[in-house]
Amino acid sequence: METRTNQKMYWTLLVHEKWSLYMAATSKGLCYVGSHNKPFEELSDWAKNRFSDSVLIQDDEKLQPYVTELTEYFRGERKSFTIPFDFYGTPFQLAVWNALCEIPYGQTQSYSDIANYIQKPAAVRAVGTAIGANPVLITVPCHRVIGKNGSLTGYRGGLNMKTQLLQLEQESLLTEGSVLHV
Repeated sequence: METRTNQKMYWTLLVHEKWSLYMAATSKGLCYVGSHNKPFEELSDWAKNRFSDSVLIQDDEKLQPYVTELTEYFRGERKSFTIPFDFYGTPFQLAVWNALCEIPYGQTQSYSDIANYIQKPAAVRAVGTAIGANPVLITVPCHRVIGKNGSLTGYRGGLNMKTQLLQLEQESLLTEGSVLHV
């Protein structure tokens, strides 16, 4: 696991309706989106492990572009993200995270689908491990990955959060589909 040192990391707490989660970014982009209703320690522990000697600075203004896009997502108004990211992983993890970004809004794929997509069909368990290491929940949509049999499987934010995100996307698509075009 790569660690970076002496990095300034800016954070804020996003609160929108029932959603409450910590987010962090470097000067290069979004590097962390936390789990719903988890304490600040989830972010600070992650930062200690990945960014040794990093400085966490609360800066709501600097994080506003990220908060705006996530809030639009929670409202059902945004289906993809345009914000810059600053996440690091192994080449395998990056391949998996990039594959996650290809899963269309409101759809799901299995771990096997992702393994096949990155041309590593035998690496299903490693795909699961890479997905579990995704530092930017929601924006890199690991919640869209389910078991081959259609069951919901592990999620860093918890299965309740995963269920809520999938329902939000389905409801948004249903609402969008019910708009009459004259």
